[in-house]
Amino acid sequence: MADFPPQSPTTLTCFAVREEARFFQPSLAAESQIVICVTGIGQQNAAKAVVEQLARLRPNLVLTCGFAGGLNPKLARGTILFSADEESSLSSALLELGAVPARFHCAERIAITVAEKRAIWQSTGADAVEMESGVIRNICRERGVPGATIRVISDAADEDLPFDFNEMLTPNQDMSYARLARALIRSPQKIPALLRLHKHTTSAARRLAECLHALLGS
Repeated sequence: MADFPPQSPTTLTCFAVREEARFFQPSLAAESQIVICVTGIGQQNAAKAVVEQLARLRPNLVLTCGFAGGLNPKLARGTILFSADEESSLSSALLELGAVPARFHCAERIAITVAEKRAIWQSTGADAVEMESGVIRNICRERGVPGATIRVISDAADEDLPFDFNEMLTPNQDMSYARLARALIRSPQKIPALLRLHKHTTSAARRLAECLHALLGS
């Protein structure tokens, strides 16, 4: 007889990197029902990780969470954005928490400059750009698992990132901190901008965690 994954009232909560999930710490009472999956950066890593999780679990809900680059100039850094399947029954709760309905563009590279973000906004009409949610949501729809994207704007449409972080990704799309260190040695004048980005992403991760805790009762 074939072994099937057990039925479980589990929410699978996906983040690309640990920095996005750093403040999301479900309580002891909730942790058995909330599985945190750090997928890695990009569509290929996200697809592999989620397929593996869905083979092991039968979640009743999948959330794809983390940072997003702002494309819509009206959306400020720190804004919580969401897109939810109707079957997830999350939209009203997210609206009550102050989250904003949005369209996401799932890109193959990190959007670095204001000009790049503007071009994506004009060509797609999306409000924010990220690199994993589209493929995760598609995999879940194929398997009949409801889901939602819940992301926080870490850099607004009018903000450049201090470095081209695409150049610091390995072939497996892991962030190479050795490459970042070399970039800092070459351009030490960018250290203050990098520190500001770290401050902004820390604040964004905290806001995202507050929203997820309130949404999931964790």
